[in-house]
Amino acid sequence: MHNVVIVGSGCAGNTAAVYAARANLKPLVVSGYDAGGQLSITSEVENFPGFPEGINGPHLVENIRKQAERFGAEYVHGAVEEADLSARPFRLKIEGEWKEARTVIIATGASARWLGLPNEQRLIGHGVSSCATCDGFFYRGKKIMVTGGGDSAMEEANFLTRFGSEVALVHRRDSFRASKIMIDRAKANPKIKFLLNTVVEDIYDVKQATVTGVKLRNVATGEVWEQDVDGFFVAIGHIPNTKPFRGQIDTDEDGYIVSHGGARTNIPGVFHAGDVQDRIYRQAITAAGAGCMAAIEVERLLEAEGH
Repeated sequence: MHNVVIVGSGCAGNTAAVYAARANLKPLVVSGYDAGGQLSITSEVENFPGFPEGINGPHLVENIRKQAERFGAEYVHGAVEEADLSARPFRLKIEGEWKEARTVIIATGASARWLGLPNEQRLIGHGVSSCATCDGFFYRGKKIMVTGGGDSAMEEANFLTRFGSEVALVHRRDSFRASKIMIDRAKANPKIKFLLNTVVEDIYDVKQATVTGVKLRNVATGEVWEQDVDGFFVAIGHIPNTKPFRGQIDTDEDGYIVSHGGARTNIPGVFHAGDVQDRIYRQAITAAGAGCMAAIEVERLLEAEGH
């Protein structure tokens, strides 16, 4: 029987583990198949407090893990395949083995949607990004391209005009699904150029290990051309990793956990932390703060119950 099982090992899960371990709760952390979360594919983090020179993303998340292990957190590789949250103790199936827990912190994050292009994954962190707030600063005075048609694409494009010399917004249709106010704001920005009815077919250049340009195709005319860009941002949404908990935990229409105040879910004893619930901020520092909140909630609940 575990006092708390923390599902996820990004900033949220690892920070929850630090706090839970320091409270002598001996947390079990299920690392997930993508250990480290979004930070594991982020090259340089310059906006996490305390690192004036910046820090490599994987190093940051690994440091928090080591801190948690120093206080007694236990890590297990793998993912939660099934969950039974119908009664306490809760039951989680991890790599074929059922484990019991008095409390659970879901910190499984949200995975960025990608285009599935041949060179996209190879260039993540080398000019390809899914987070303008994280990486926009690196493209000061550079040519930037954003792909997407929703509010997040408009918001990212607008934000990136603070840094880039120009921002091209590519969308496969001739109309956007974004709200009118966001579209109007983007259209009023002189730095943003729109490429409608256009899809990205490939990103260059893997050989140089950095983004140098893209291959585009107009779906209406069939015209194909290449365009120079220095930074390529994919803004087609995120997928919250809540599949094992669906039908038990309250989620919205996109699968994000619905908060019931603080770090609480609709099930007493089950808490949320980080991007699995946060569709607005999605930063390393907000995820870390959410992990702290969830661990403190767990500590107070178990103390009240005499554990």
